[in-house]
Amino acid sequence: MFVVKKSENNPIIKPSEKNHWESYATFNWCPIEDGKTTRVLYRAMSYPEILTMDSSGSSSIGYAESRDGEKFTKRRQFIFPQEGWEKYGCEDPRVTKIGDTFYIFYTALSTIPFGADGIKVGLAKTKDFKKIDEKHLITPFNAKAMTLFPKKINGKFVAILTVNTDRPPSNVAIAVFNKEEDMWSQDYWNLWYKNLDDHVIDPRRNDKDHIEVGAPPVWTKDGWLLVYSYIQHYFDGGERIFGIEAILLDHKDPTKIIGRTKGPLIAPGIEEKSGNVPNVVFPTGSLIRGKKLEIYYGSSDTTCFKASVSLDNLLTSMQPEKAKKTIVRYDKNPTITPNEKNEWEAKAVFNPGAIDLGDKVHILYRAMSHDNTSTIGYAMSKNGLSIDEKLDKPIYIPREDFEIKKRPGNSGCEDPRLVQVDNHIHMFYTAFNAEDMPRVAVSSIHTDDFLKKNWNWSKPVVITPSGVMDKDTGIIPKKIKGKYLIIHRIGDVICMNEIKDLVFETDEVYKCIELFGPRKGMWDSKKVGIASPPIETKDGWILFYHGVSDTSTYRVGAVLLDLKNPNIVLSRTTSAIFEPVEDYEKVGQVNNVVFPCGSVERKGTIYLYYGGADSVVGVATIKTKTLLSILKD
Repeated sequence: MFVVKKSENNPIIKPSEKNHWESYATFNWCPIEDGKTTRVLYRAMSYPEILTMDSSGSSSIGYAESRDGEKFTKRRQFIFPQEGWEKYGCEDPRVTKIGDTFYIFYTALSTIPFGADGIKVGLAKTKDFKKIDEKHLITPFNAKAMTLFPKKINGKFVAILTVNTDRPPSNVAIAVFNKEEDMWSQDYWNLWYKNLDDHVIDPRRNDKDHIEVGAPPVWTKDGWLLVYSYIQHYFDGGERIFGIEAILLDHKDPTKIIGRTKGPLIAPGIEEKSGNVPNVVFPTGSLIRGKKLEIYYGSSDTTCFKASVSLDNLLTSMQPEKAKKTIVRYDKNPTITPNEKNEWEAKAVFNPGAIDLGDKVHILYRAMSHDNTSTIGYAMSKNGLSIDEKLDKPIYIPREDFEIKKRPGNSGCEDPRLVQVDNHIHMFYTAFNAEDMPRVAVSSIHTDDFLKKNWNWSKPVVITPSGVMDKDTGIIPKKIKGKYLIIHRIGDVICMNEIKDLVFETDEVYKCIELFGPRKGMWDSKKVGIASPPIETKDGWILFYHGVSDTSTYRVGAVLLDLKNPNIVLSRTTSAIFEPVEDYEKVGQVNNVVFPCGSVERKGTIYLYYGGADSVVGVATIKTKTLLSILKD
C-alpha cells in the first residue's frame, strides 16, 4: 500500500507567452540529475501557424534547470526541427546519461497530416546541454517513447520503446545493442523488427487496453522500475481512462516482469480536468530523490506536473509476497461460518462490527437465514483472532416496520457498526424491509447490559430520510467543537455532517457534506463507503473505507482525517490496502468482496473484522505505526 501525493507547486512548468515556441503548451517533461542541478527537457508547443498547413502548432523541445527540484529557470528552446525526418516537430523527450554522454530520444514527425509512416524515433546527443553534438533517425518504422536504461546491462546498451503506437495494438519491447552505432543502424532495426515478438513485454491486464513507455527506467534494489502510460478501454468502445502505472523488471533480464502495480498510481483528478486535451496524465520521467520516487508527467497536454511516492512502500506493494506481510490475515480464517443448525444464520454470516470491552473483543455480525432475513449475531474473542464464545440465538432482530419483511427478498438488520460514548454503545445499521429504500437506523444499549448479555436495546430510530440511498454509517466517538460528527454514504460518496447529540430524532441526517468520493479509473472507481468507525491516533483519525471497482470488486482503503477538523482529509491510500485473495473472499453469495464493519486497536495493532464474499467472517491485522507511516508519508 502506498500514497501518491501531487506537488503543491503544480503546474511546475506552464506555457509562457514571452516565448512563441512555448506559448501554447509545455508538457511531457523528463528530468535528469547532474550534480546538484536537476535538468529537464519538455515538449513545447507554439500556437498554430496561420499561413501553414500545420493547424496544431509546432512542437519542439525546451530546456530548464533547477537547484531545488521545484523552481525551474533558464528556459530555452533546445531541440527543434532541422532534419527532414523531424521537419514537422520534435516531441516527448526522454533523457538518459551513460558515461559522459546524455542520450535524448524523442518523437520525430516528418509528415503532415500526421500518420504512422511519419512518426518515428529520433536521437540527440549532448555532453553539456549547451549544444547538440549529433542527431540520428533511429527507427525505420512507426515508434515512440524510446529510452535507454541508465547503465549497461551485461555489458550492453539496452533500450525500451513502444512500437506501432499509431498502428495499434502497440507493443512495448526491449532492444539490446552491442555498440552505440547499432542504435541508428537501419540493418539492426530491420532484423529486430522482423523478430519483434521475441522482444515484447506485455503488462496489460487485458487486450482492450493500450500501453506506452513512460519514464526512463530507474534502478532499485528490487529491480528496474518502469513508470509507464496505461489507457483503459482503448479498444472496446468504453470511456478511455488515462493512468500512470509501474512495473518492476529483472536486473539482468529486463524482458522479465517481476512485479507490478495493480492499477493506476495516478489517474486524472480535478487538477487534470482542464487543458488542451482534458483528463490526460502522461508520464515521461521519474527520479529517486532520497526515499521518494518522483513522477514527472504531462497534465492534459498543457502543463508539467509532478507527484511523489515512498519508494519502499511502492516496491513492497508491487511484490505480492512482500505485500502480504503488511496486512496479515488470521491463518485460521474464516473465523465464523454459517451454521445449518440455526436457521437464522444458516445461509450466511458476514460484515461484522466490533468493540473492545473488558479485555474482550465483542463481534456483532450480520446473519442471514434461507429466506434472506438479516439479524445480528454475537461472538467474542479474547485474543482478537480466535472465537472463544458464540451465541446460538441472535441478539438483535427486526422490530419495526422499516425493517420487517414486506415481501420476498433481502430484509432486516444489516452491517452493524459499534461506537461507545460514555456508558452506552450505539449500533448503527442498515434497516431494510424489502420494499422501501434502505435507511440507516440506530439503537443503543447500556454498556453494563451489553457485558451482562442483557440485550435491552433501545427502540430503533431511522436517522436518514426516506427515498434516499444512505448507508454505511458511524460517528466519531467524541465531540468535536461541541458537536458529534456522523459519517455516512449517500449514493457513491462518503459524507460528514454535525449532529447536536446522540438522542437521535427521525431524519436526523439531512445533509451530505462530501468528504470524498470515487476515483475514476482506480480500484475505488464505482463507489465508496465507510468500513468501521474512525480510530483516534495522535496524528489524526484513521478511517477505513471500502471501495468498489468498475468490475464490482470490493477492496479496502484508508484515509487520515485531521484530529481537530475531521472534515479535512489529510491523506488517502492510492492503492488498496486489502483485497479479495483467498477462496472464501472470492467465492460466495457475492464474489470478490472484503467488507469490514469493525476494527479495534490493541497495543499498537489494528484488528480489522470483515465479511468475505458476503458469506463468512474473517479478521486481519496491521500495525498502527505501519499504517500511519504510509498515510503520513
